Amino acid sequence: MHQVLLIAGTRPEAIKLAPVLLALRRSQSLRPLLCSTGQHKEMLRQAWQAFGLQPDIDMHTMTNAQTLAGLSARLFAAIDAELEANRPDFLLVQGDTTTVMVAATCAFYRNIPVGHVEAGLRSHDLAKPFPEEFNRRVVSLTTALHFAPTEGAAQNLYAEGVVKEQVIVTGNTVVDALRLMRERVRETPPALPIGLAGVVQEGRPLVLITVHRRELSTKGLNSICEAVEGMARDFPQIAFVWPVHLNPRIKDTVTAKLGSIPNILLTAPLEYPVFVFLLDRCHFVLSDSGGIQEEAPSFGKQVLVLREVTERPEAVDAGFCRLLGSDALAIRAAADPLLRSERPVRINAPNPFGDGHAAERIVQKIEMILGCNSVQ
Repeated sequence: MHQVLLIAGTRPEAIKLAPVLLALRRSQSLRPLLCSTGQHKEMLRQAWQAFGLQPDIDMHTMTNAQTLAGLSARLFAAIDAELEANRPDFLLVQGDTTTVMVAATCAFYRNIPVGHVEAGLRSHDLAKPFPEEFNRRVVSLTTALHFAPTEGAAQNLYAEGVVKEQVIVTGNTVVDALRLMRERVRETPPALPIGLAGVVQEGRPLVLITVHRRELSTKGLNSICEAVEGMARDFPQIAFVWPVHLNPRIKDTVTAKLGSIPNILLTAPLEYPVFVFLLDRCHFVLSDSGGIQEEAPSFGKQVLVLREVTERPEAVDAGFCRLLGSDALAIRAAADPLLRSERPVRINAPNPFGDGHAAERIVQKIEMILGCNSVQ
């Protein structure tokens, strides 16, 4: 059997690779090995547990106040050692984190073919998002199979000179993950933190908020907090649920500015089943997350995107996302009509990110490139 090594370091990577790992386990020709770098240690552990997965290799590379260069140095040493020890036939990575960039580079040095899940996303601005736009471009240089989530992502790769035979449009694996998790939480709602459980039991409308971008300025973060504070005071019947990122700069600012407002619920980062449960129930989302731009269409939800550019224009074109930046007035102008609506505004448009069978297409292509006998 051919060994496929999957490497992930953050929660989004784990969520989007989980369906692929499960599909690989069903293969008669491939043997998956899961490596967790622990770039985001606690949130990553929660994501694996949500899908009943346990890494075969756990590196524990995260340190307090880590710099990108320091993290990269630790990852280069640790990942290269695992490639030497396991000598996989194929490496699979997802997305655009430092873990992904380092893993793909190490595999390139050792002449191991790389498959890049969610390939071809581009904002065409190296500073936004930072450092993800740099990372994803580097990974593309090393990749043997580009698993593009959309035709638009594939076109980005063609424009950079990638040959069509190396690009496979699969859909986004986050849709696969949501298919698994959405039905589970609808059948058996997850246990909720005490404050959040009270909001849900009361049946109050809620707005889901997430902010974590590294490039977000202090001024921008303060402006977002100003907008949320104004909304909470003007719409006291609505609960504003904000799972606060662990980055001290974000956590300290958000807690200081919003922690005393009764209908703003600041929580620790949520386990994935809880997050999916809230996404299913919320009125709309305020976020600078790329992943949420992909997840919201599966629920027909509107996302007010707290960024000026996005590498996921398909969600904007389909009407699921609106780019606002961090200006408080722009946020209020877009949010207030949604807040006045008695029911969540549902976007009735096809999901631009696929049909939930991306993982199967990825595994089939890996079997084909490795010459597995199971592929006819």
